[in-house]
Amino acid sequence: MEELNVDNILKNGERIEDLGLKNLKIIQNPEYFCFGMDAVLLSWFVSKKTKGAIDIIDLGTGTGIIPLLLYGKTQANSITGIEIQEPLVEMARRSMELNGLSDQIRIIHGDIKKPGDEILPNSYDVVVSNPPYMRAQGGLKNKQDTKTISRHEVLCNIEDILVFSKRMLRDRGRLFLVHRPERLGDIIFLMRSYKIEVKHLQFVYSAITKEANLVLIEGRKSGRPGMKTDPPLIVYDEKGQYTDEIYKIYGMKKPE
Repeated sequence: MEELNVDNILKNGERIEDLGLKNLKIIQNPEYFCFGMDAVLLSWFVSKKTKGAIDIIDLGTGTGIIPLLLYGKTQANSITGIEIQEPLVEMARRSMELNGLSDQIRIIHGDIKKPGDEILPNSYDVVVSNPPYMRAQGGLKNKQDTKTISRHEVLCNIEDILVFSKRMLRDRGRLFLVHRPERLGDIIFLMRSYKIEVKHLQFVYSAITKEANLVLIEGRKSGRPGMKTDPPLIVYDEKGQYTDEIYKIYGMKKPE
């Protein structure tokens, strides 16, 4: 494969970030919503709960971080990302080109509420989403701003994700989410309303003395009732350094 000229693939304000996983890289722009730890933890959670040649779709893929991480961490048969914001779609596609993965990872410009003909019902084993955490509020100044759309339920909410998942997942297919613990009651209620049963939860704590600030969720379409909670995931130890588990998740060596 001919090596790409990085100067030709990057635009003003963009940088390339090494993901530390199988030489994968992603294009980022600080003016847009850059990926954070929640995307990394969600990808890890999916990879430890899934096996084999599965078909995966990531809803609200942004710049394509979750498809890239899942490509590196799973044996997926196919990976698709759908994103409504055209500038992010274009950037994600360039990241796939940068990695030589344009054929392996499809990035679709579309709305999960009207997914179009490219996405077929009952055709995915796994739906993944790192959705906006905050409810849309009337006082938002610019509802078209990329960061606003990424953080607030302006164009997509939990119910939209569940409508999509119920329709597009194969029977017994799984939905994976990362969200804020304070929204968990509503999420569990809505998932059951759409015949997606919560099977596993894992709470994430910034420190052992703090309240949980993230929760990783696995649901199964047409699943039987019965939920388990995985051991808590602690990000920082008492010295303010990453815990051994976080270093392992990031594929980093802990400093001596």
